[in-house]
Amino acid sequence: MNYTAHWGLSALPFENTPDPRFLYQSAQHEEGLARLRYVVEGAKGAAVLTGVFGCGKTLLARSLLSSLSSSRYRMAYLANPMMSEVELLHGIAHKLNVPDLPPRRSDVLVDALLDGIEHALRENQRDGKQTLVIVDEAHVIREERVFDELRLLLNFQDDDRFLLTLILMGQPELKEIIDRHKPLAQRICMGYHLIAFTETETGGYLQHRLQVAGASRTLFDPGAVQAVQELSGGIPRRINQIADLALLTGMGRQASHIDAAIVQEAAASVGV
Repeated sequence: MNYTAHWGLSALPFENTPDPRFLYQSAQHEEGLARLRYVVEGAKGAAVLTGVFGCGKTLLARSLLSSLSSSRYRMAYLANPMMSEVELLHGIAHKLNVPDLPPRRSDVLVDALLDGIEHALRENQRDGKQTLVIVDEAHVIREERVFDELRLLLNFQDDDRFLLTLILMGQPELKEIIDRHKPLAQRICMGYHLIAFTETETGGYLQHRLQVAGASRTLFDPGAVQAVQELSGGIPRRINQIADLALLTGMGRQASHIDAAIVQEAAASVGV
């Protein structure tokens, strides 16, 4: 059931999809995006972005990618790196349009993949393009050799710059995993950690997403914002779930706004 007409919206405001239009520029998200852009635009090598599950890492990465010109950057984004080192390198090579890759990943030797990736990086450089590789959910990588291969990608450089910028993203344990891989850790030039929203940020987040979706007035009163904060812990993905159900519940009540009681009823329906 779509509640957009009841609330005067043109789109669903709280979908858990990484749509850059809905990125809320909280102070920490603004700083995180600025740091990532600094690393990418300066061709700095490698960076790490961490945060708890659902805190907006993927949306931040998507926003970064959407802000970069395709005429200047060649970009590869890997959403699920739970692979062997050969599979991961094959995935990166495929995203970078390395030619003549065999259809079976097991048929590819690591050295051949690395040679193909280096060739693609140098072709990009000759074309005046920088190369960016983002590995999301990097905390799920279990094979040490995968991190070794990621480190080897950073060996592709000229005297004054890296040929590739690597951004690793994942849950907080990613930092500890990388710290155990000293050769890779030494290549990380910037790290940033996203934390949960404060109540003020949660209120701003709700209002921002509603405005992007076409709202012309405030729909969540202060009590509702407080209830959303308490029930979600300030985690954007949980905020989305609760706020979405609150708007649906409010429509069923023919409410003119969302209050704390509606939020609590909505959260209870999914056991929050």
